[in-house]
Amino acid sequence: MTPQEMKQLAELLQNVPGIRSIELKDVKGLAQLLRESPEIGSIEIKGWFGTGVKLTRTSAAPTVTMPVAMPLAAPAGLALAPAESDAREAPRAPALKEIKSPMVGTYYKAPEPGAESYVKVGSRVTSGQTVCIIEAMKIMNEIEAEITGVIREVCVEDASPVEFGQVLFRVDPNG
Repeated sequence: MTPQEMKQLAELLQNVPGIRSIELKDVKGLAQLLRESPEIGSIEIKGWFGTGVKLTRTSAAPTVTMPVAMPLAAPAGLALAPAESDAREAPRAPALKEIKSPMVGTYYKAPEPGAESYVKVGSRVTSGQTVCIIEAMKIMNEIEAEITGVIREVCVEDASPVEFGQVLFRVDPNG
């Protein structure tokens, strides 16, 4: 990343809601970290309700979230919520495969309220089997497993919002 590109990125980040102060030296440091650490796949900077920096590793290592001290401003009458903590994620075994959300939306574990969950911890899934629904723009999208194995961890609460690429389930393909 050239110095000019870093400066443009710093200026762009100044306009992100909730991020009021990020300096060029911080952007340079993040760019340097990406260059020096090939295991880091991306760095995500959030503002307002998800304040912090999220580093995503390309290996099977867990995601690291570091809080960042940034002055924040919220619209009048809105209180700021603390950053989400990835500390509640259990350490994962390297053999587990992840089923990730292919879209942003709302996660539902069952086809309708009160119905039995598509899958739960200990359920055996096969490739192509529906494991949950993600509602996006009032459309219910059935999410299918891409691998065969046993569900070892359900990483999302029913009726909660999910992001693109967020881990929904961890599956043991050898189970």
